[in-house]
Amino acid sequence: MMSPPQGAGTRPLRVCHVVYAFYESDSRVRMYAEASVGRGDQVEVVSLRKPGQKIEGLVEGVKVHRIQERIVDEHGSWDYLRRILKFFMLSARFLSCRCLSGDRCFDLVHVHSVPDFEVFAAVAAKLRGAKVILDIHDLVPEFYAGKFGAAEESLVFRSLLLAEKVSTAFADHVITANHLWEKTLIRRAVPKEKCSTFLNYPAPAFFRKYPRDRRDGKIRMIYPGTLNRHQGVDIAVRALDLVRNEAPEAELYIYGEGPDRPFLEKMVTDLSLSDRVFIRNFLPLEKIIPIVADADIGIVPKRAEGFGDTAFSTKILEFMALEVPVIVAKTTIDRYYFDETLVEYFTPGSPESLAEAMLRLIERPQRRASLVANATNYVRKNSWQVKKSNYLRLVDDLAGAI
Repeated sequence: MMSPPQGAGTRPLRVCHVVYAFYESDSRVRMYAEASVGRGDQVEVVSLRKPGQKIEGLVEGVKVHRIQERIVDEHGSWDYLRRILKFFMLSARFLSCRCLSGDRCFDLVHVHSVPDFEVFAAVAAKLRGAKVILDIHDLVPEFYAGKFGAAEESLVFRSLLLAEKVSTAFADHVITANHLWEKTLIRRAVPKEKCSTFLNYPAPAFFRKYPRDRRDGKIRMIYPGTLNRHQGVDIAVRALDLVRNEAPEAELYIYGEGPDRPFLEKMVTDLSLSDRVFIRNFLPLEKIIPIVADADIGIVPKRAEGFGDTAFSTKILEFMALEVPVIVAKTTIDRYYFDETLVEYFTPGSPESLAEAMLRLIERPQRRASLVANATNYVRKNSWQVKKSNYLRLVDDLAGAI
């Protein structure tokens, strides 16, 4: 007979995650949701859907409601805001219908930002007694400034700071995606005792060693992720152009979607790199992970400008968990967590520096092996398997013995 979950009294907790993203591709949301399901909680997710996806589905025991279709092709800030507002209204309606009809409300609503104000979609749930977590994946004022070029003294930026303050005040607890952002939020919006940090820890169920059977003589470098300017993927393309003659075996594979994709495709054509750089569509976790694991080198080329300088890249720990050595821009956030025994650094924004780092790893297999050995030990100590009990304890402390 299964014992009730810790802290959940005589029945499992009813948990809902709300995220303006594609659930299947969001490892952060999935690690929370599947941790709760794994101990017996009833978990649902409200998310986006890709064209052709079913509106509802079951993913590893999690019931997913895909309430809004999205193609990542926003043209400017107003188009982006319009789609976010639509999701806010649809998610608010979903939660209100569930929580204002009979005994079907949730015990906990875990809302994932961007945007911060999405937390107010849980008003009806909170009125029915649900506890609310606001999980800040990205600091919205800095994210907006980096994406659309807003100055910190602008009305828009100051309005986003206000939205951050009222949103975090509404939530019962705030989670941040890295310790630098936790310090920022405590300084400007959130009491220390109300704030926790959870990195995007790789879940061993997803990110594990895969057998490699490639014998094509190539050195395959890979970037999987969003194609925005701050991610610096264009820097990786230019770096590959610089090493093309010294390392004829080097290839770069890019898996992702985003506003920079047309620009990157044109760059590849203009530099005559179509036989060396390959841009592919974004894939869900189950499909992209074996592809990443089969690569020789991971690339995290983001710029150290504003938002990018303090945004923690999930990809680094994922590369480490898959035993892929990784080249990383030497940003403030990455220097906070990693030293040169774990990653190969290059100067942010410099294709020349990245090209040199590529050549160092291509030409020195022993350096790649050393990075993998050290990173494997690091990620073993910092995996979701180790850290998830902290999250479940937080959930229980908030929701109480129901």
